Amino acid sequence: MQRLIPTGEATRPVAFAEVPQPAPEPDEALIKVEAFAPNRGETFLLEHPRPGHLPGKDIAGLVVQAAADGSGPGVGTRVVGHPAQGGWAEYAAVPTHSLAVLPDSIDSVRAAALPLAGITALRLLRTAGSLAGRRVLLTGASGGVGHYVTELAVGAGAELTAVTATPVRGERLAELGAQVVHDVAAAQGPFDIVLESTGGSGLPTALLKMRPGGTLVWFGQASRTPVTLDFFQLLGGPERVTIRHFHYAGAPYGSDLAALVRLVEQGRLHPEIGRTANWAETADTLVDLQERRIRGKAVLLTGEGR
Repeated sequence: MQRLIPTGEATRPVAFAEVPQPAPEPDEALIKVEAFAPNRGETFLLEHPRPGHLPGKDIAGLVVQAAADGSGPGVGTRVVGHPAQGGWAEYAAVPTHSLAVLPDSIDSVRAAALPLAGITALRLLRTAGSLAGRRVLLTGASGGVGHYVTELAVGAGAELTAVTATPVRGERLAELGAQVVHDVAAAQGPFDIVLESTGGSGLPTALLKMRPGGTLVWFGQASRTPVTLDFFQLLGGPERVTIRHFHYAGAPYGSDLAALVRLVEQGRLHPEIGRTANWAETADTLVDLQERRIRGKAVLLTGEGR
């Protein structure tokens, strides 16, 4: 079968290779991949790929071999999955606890756009707690996580301010119900909750815009710049603020994937697909994704399915 593997080259970060079909573990199903969606964070891992790294965490496709232990969906079932790696291939072995069944109403393109960004958004908002009537600041809102967080938080009754440097992206977030600013310094606090994903100077600026006793959930560092906090700068600022470090990872993922599928089916969550292309265009798409030339998710098709 064909698989995309890292090259370590900036302009062509992946290339096709002919490899054996994966042999699933007893609790894994073999999926014929129809569509996959790279994430911007994955593009950074391709800059200096570790030996044996097989990219690909967000896939949709068809079960062609059920798990030997009897768990999970049967042969012929359409699914969305979140494997630990190896999804940019014709076939992927995925633990059944990281799969969810797809209804006929959801195509593989929208399904593939759900896993990492959608799971992150769900778990991030659970960490933040009740949102109804609360003022929330979301930094780094340009990507897929920002889209899903905005739609879900507004739907839960939050008064959300989203920070994005991209005007076109800001228009879409405004349509979803967010107040939009293009720099965190322009956000009008105070905020009960800050969801912070940029790091660098953004986090301390956001911290100063919080209510006393508020919570800042730190879930990324998109600026790739470490955070420096100045004790004296915070004097006179909000007191008793809690900073919580957050990372979405931790299987099982199946129940969250099923929740995301239900939200899409009910019309309460709308994946934004900025590019759909054949997987022969993956290398170029990864470069454009890293350089933020794609609004929303990019989905690559293997040529199978619908």
